[in-house]
Amino acid sequence: MNLDHVFVCGNPALDFAATLRARRSVRFEMFVTPDRLNAWYVESGIVDAVSPGQEADVEQATTVREAIYQLVTARRLGEEYDRAALTVVNNAARRPSAVPQLTPSGRWTQATPEEALSLVARQAVELLSGPDVPLLKECGNPECTRTYIDRSRGTRRQWCGMDSCGNKIKAAAYRARKKSAPASQLGMPGS
Repeated sequence: MNLDHVFVCGNPALDFAATLRARRSVRFEMFVTPDRLNAWYVESGIVDAVSPGQEADVEQATTVREAIYQLVTARRLGEEYDRAALTVVNNAARRPSAVPQLTPSGRWTQATPEEALSLVARQAVELLSGPDVPLLKECGNPECTRTYIDRSRGTRRQWCGMDSCGNKIKAAAYRARKKSAPASQLGMPGS
């Protein structure tokens, strides 16, 4: 699997929770090093630069990520929050966060890994206490465990993203239909 970070969920906290991929099967970890974690913080757009991190920053981030995932899943399913997960996210949100600065070329946010993590936790607090809660959905791809905000017309979106999951599922369904169709039907108009 590639190590490119994907941002398809509609909220940084949801994209952060999705950095442990395929939770029900192969469980692919995106935060394999402090550099990969810091790359996520910058690529997500929550900060512009992050000071070098340590393994402890990765451990802390994955703990907060798993707590966010638990809380998002509970909220999506209409279940009660896990108290330990609430404590983890609230403690992270309570820490000082990065402060944007105005420079001659515009806004610039420099952070430590802990400050960046605080911003992610605050995003989770805002999301889970805000108006988008009814729009939370899990991707329709059984291998994918991303939760996303469905802002589509009629809230009919089925996948976290067409590139990441939708096209794969559609192509597999097409191949399955083609394989099971009698030879006489293939290539006929209307089939």
